[in-house]
Amino acid sequence: MLDPDEVSRLCYERFQQLPRRGKPEPGREWTLLAAVLQVTRKENPDSVEKEVVSMGTGTKCIGQTAMSPNGDVLNDSHAEVIARRGCIRYLIQQLHEAVSGRSSSVFCPSDQRGKWKLRPGVSFVFFTSHTPCGDASIIPMKDEQSQPCPPVTPVQVSHEGGGGRKRKAEEPSEDQNPKMSRLDLKETEQVDRRDTEASESWADSTETSVETSDVVPQVPDVHRTGAKCVPGVPADPLQPGPGYHSTGVLRVKPGRGEPTLSLSCSDKLARWGVLGFQGALLSHYLQEALYFTAVVVGRCPYSPEVMLRALVTRCSQVSDLPAGFSVRPPVLLQSSLEFPFSQAQTELHRRDGQGRISPCGAAISWCNVPDQPLDVTANGYKHGVTRKVLGTPKARSLLCKLELFRSFLSLVSATDPSALPDSLRPSDLQTYWDYKQASSWYQQTQQQLLLQAFPLWPRSDRNLLLFR
Repeated sequence: MLDPDEVSRLCYERFQQLPRRGKPEPGREWTLLAAVLQVTRKENPDSVEKEVVSMGTGTKCIGQTAMSPNGDVLNDSHAEVIARRGCIRYLIQQLHEAVSGRSSSVFCPSDQRGKWKLRPGVSFVFFTSHTPCGDASIIPMKDEQSQPCPPVTPVQVSHEGGGGRKRKAEEPSEDQNPKMSRLDLKETEQVDRRDTEASESWADSTETSVETSDVVPQVPDVHRTGAKCVPGVPADPLQPGPGYHSTGVLRVKPGRGEPTLSLSCSDKLARWGVLGFQGALLSHYLQEALYFTAVVVGRCPYSPEVMLRALVTRCSQVSDLPAGFSVRPPVLLQSSLEFPFSQAQTELHRRDGQGRISPCGAAISWCNVPDQPLDVTANGYKHGVTRKVLGTPKARSLLCKLELFRSFLSLVSATDPSALPDSLRPSDLQTYWDYKQASSWYQQTQQQLLLQAFPLWPRSDRNLLLFR
């Protein structure tokens, strides 16, 4: 049986071992943490190894006008997405080991030409320090909890260098050189309100009611999410209490003043429960999709029923999927251990004179690969880049589509031509979209998921972009 406290403890310890760069300023900044753990059961049933293979922090998401058609900007920097994309880097490295004839701790040959499968006893667990944004965060409040608070907004702080220029508090400040011209991107990112509202209302749950001669019963309410219903479906009713939100619908993460093209983390986790978390490109190499056997959430506002609805029930009736795909609901667990850099803990440890707390502007990725395991970003680019390097490899995150595609092409090049999967043998495969569309069984599964789980969602080109 998986111990959720052991899982969260391993993740928090791994985070503590990371360098200081990109971490929140204690007492003033907070962030979210997510991770992927590899679980390996040995021949002895009592011997189980658990290892964090990918970790991510972050709360931000860029708006659609800041996105790049070249795939060289990291669109979604929520912790859950960072952790999953770091895991893709780890899986590519493990497949490199496998196709090169070296031993992989994850994969072994399957009975299909050029295809690989998980080694017996190997599985993956997903951890997140907070309920995922979107549907999983629309949680009924307990009677003693206060009403949702306004979202935390970034505060202006004085920056001593650079001629007294003001800078936003969410911009990472560590290791800045005041003599260098830092990238000054417009504010296109927004923290999801599940983090600011739900955490604050949970942390301040000791508030009591009005002073009247009669006791006034509290009106039931829900924690609210800043993720908006996808275009083409009815908007949230915004009624008082439990009627504020629609539930079970697809949502996009909010942007500051403009919409985004990033689905909520609840929707992405639900999607990975059918499509697998390996993505379309790695599906070429795998006999079966990869699924998380469990999702563990740290101490925070939490409802088992809501998590089940958001991550499992919405997609549980999907059927007629291609070989290698199935509906694989994870075990849902909650830990009693809270992330030390959560919003509630940061508020608790804030000292006088530190000002209002704000979300950390940086996102950290760490994964268990030998080459450049650490990747720190802000606003979709590498942390601390200058304007003059924009559009060059120096500005790119290792997790952006372009860099992951380059890593995949390196894997294809390292594979002996006679050992290539059949889907990678056509000579006309050149672009990212060529390789993605060539994974026809993955695309078919995606279509089945959309048609069966979300039949009312309009199939516009813009909407379909959200699901890619």
